[in-house]
Amino acid sequence: MKYGVIEQMRQHYPVPPMCRFLGVSTSGYYAWRKRPLSLHDQQEPGLEAQVRAAHERSRQTFGPERLQKDLANHGVQIGVHRIKRLRAKLGLRCKQKRKFKATTNSTHNLPVAPNILDQDFSVSAPNQAWCGDITYIATDEGWLYLAGLKDLFSGEIVGYAMSERMTKQLVMQALFRAVASHRPPTGLIQHTDRGSQYCAHAYQNLLKQFGMQASMSRRGNCFDNAPIESFWGSLKNELVYHRKFATRDQASKEITEYIEIFYNRQRTQERLDYLSPAAFTQRFHLSKMAA
Repeated sequence: MKYGVIEQMRQHYPVPPMCRFLGVSTSGYYAWRKRPLSLHDQQEPGLEAQVRAAHERSRQTFGPERLQKDLANHGVQIGVHRIKRLRAKLGLRCKQKRKFKATTNSTHNLPVAPNILDQDFSVSAPNQAWCGDITYIATDEGWLYLAGLKDLFSGEIVGYAMSERMTKQLVMQALFRAVASHRPPTGLIQHTDRGSQYCAHAYQNLLKQFGMQASMSRRGNCFDNAPIESFWGSLKNELVYHRKFATRDQASKEITEYIEIFYNRQRTQERLDYLSPAAFTQRFHLSKMAA
């Protein structure tokens, strides 16, 4: 609106020349200034603050649709288009994505399990299938290796472990933690790549002890283990690539907080009806109890 342009520039330029340039009357401009703000304009500062707060609350990772759901959960009703406009006005953007590479080495002579999942990641309940993998995080002390297991039903990270070395003990520790916290039934499919840590006899014996079925990706096919690769992308794009870790201990603490507090319990996903993994799992169990 022309009057709005004049209002923004009045501290830098005289009002009458600007009015003449824009083809409006000076008296009309001053009359406009005396009018009370519309309801829309009155709401603007408060909504700006709410959108900014939601942006920070979601660690600068939510787009307009997920921000709308987050705001609604906090009692703020606002349209997606208005959120888009306010984000642009406030200069708010999601953290940028970067590429990353895999770590495990599949060049070995250990036995390899068949690919049971075969890229079918659809499951009907928690603890039917988990995907596992290892990634790495740079610190000033050297690499920190992270092994994780992700439930295909909710996307929850059910178990994880970190170490300065990428060993079979690392993946075994992640598995122990997942079993201890979730107590899966016999028959769960545990899918990983062909890394030597997962093919190791000690790890495979542990799977048998827990009554799990081993499943492994085809050589060099990252799509066979896409769910856990997706999580690594979220972790690195939303945390790791935006931090400089002085020590492995610092990285470990921040990654633990990201997984336990943010990813599993706060970070909503569209495929989960805009619920967090923990809330989605809870809704499943409540529906079973009510049935």
